[in-house]
Amino acid sequence: MRERLSRDCDVVVIGAGPVGLFAVFACGMLGMRVHVVDALDEIGGQCTALYPEKPIYDIPGFPAVDAGDLIARLETQAQAFAPVYHLGTQALQLEDDAPAGGFVVSCSGGTVIRAGAVLIAAGAGAFGPNRPPLEGLSDYEGRSVFYLVRRRQDFAGKRVVIAGGGDSAVDWALSLSEVAKSVSIVHRRDKFRAAPGSAARLHALAEAGRVNLCVPYQLKALHGDPAAGRLDEVEIAAIDGGDSRQLAADVLLPFYGLAASIGPLAEWGLGIDPAQGPVIPVAPGTCESARPGVFAAGDIASYPHKLKLIMTGFAEVQQAAHAIWHRLHPGEALHMVYSTSKGVGGDVS
Repeated sequence: MRERLSRDCDVVVIGAGPVGLFAVFACGMLGMRVHVVDALDEIGGQCTALYPEKPIYDIPGFPAVDAGDLIARLETQAQAFAPVYHLGTQALQLEDDAPAGGFVVSCSGGTVIRAGAVLIAAGAGAFGPNRPPLEGLSDYEGRSVFYLVRRRQDFAGKRVVIAGGGDSAVDWALSLSEVAKSVSIVHRRDKFRAAPGSAARLHALAEAGRVNLCVPYQLKALHGDPAAGRLDEVEIAAIDGGDSRQLAADVLLPFYGLAASIGPLAEWGLGIDPAQGPVIPVAPGTCESARPGVFAAGDIASYPHKLKLIMTGFAEVQQAAHAIWHRLHPGEALHMVYSTSKGVGGDVS
């Protein structure tokens, strides 16, 4: 057995989305211990927070797999390597750990993790919903106003009002029309910014009376019992300043997109260019950032001709894991063995 340095883990992975979860497996197969930090209260990233029941079609070996099911399988795959999860925790500060030759990651809530290397798999960064400017909105949030749908059955038999004109708004209008008592969709324009096929299906449902299409309208006010968080009606106003309408509603789903921010990572010396958005430039072969020992994979990693696909992120964490192993074991030879021969777990020598 090799002597372990005084660290909490070999690699701290920031982000518990699909790429971060697969990083646990990639590092674990090389005998490296992993801690995972995520600001959300559960694993899965956007797959869990935004579209757990939405099918994904470009995962090899799965003609279709719901995002939530993919996360469950990745979690099971990672369990073999006993990762330590720090959920509801934000990574705030990164300092060199000179005695151990690694890093100290300081997090919210007083959590401090000493690791040999850092692998950032934070997707598009920390994100939050763009909220509509409605008086008293916070009284209803989490009880009758929601910015994501985790299980569509939660809305079965309810009167649902959806606001927005993008893919999320249209896709959930189509899906919830199958289980909700009623679905109204409110958009500022006659034309939707969704996939043409989805928009065509929406208009077909509207013509059949299964979806109430409210265009061009915008949200104006909420009516109900704020103390109980119970919504009764959503008031909407015509864009041209004309009439207002009342829509009977138990639930409002505003889908106005997400505001993403790279947050404290911008101060970590990773070579981030604010003009390029919340991305970290990395070397394509190793996924190492401008700060040696700090790696990035998935949507947050950037290099020429990058394809932002989940499968791309899966490949990147494999590259990063091998680069990290060599960094933590200078001068040692890594004897690459395929998983079909090696199995899961075990040491690497």
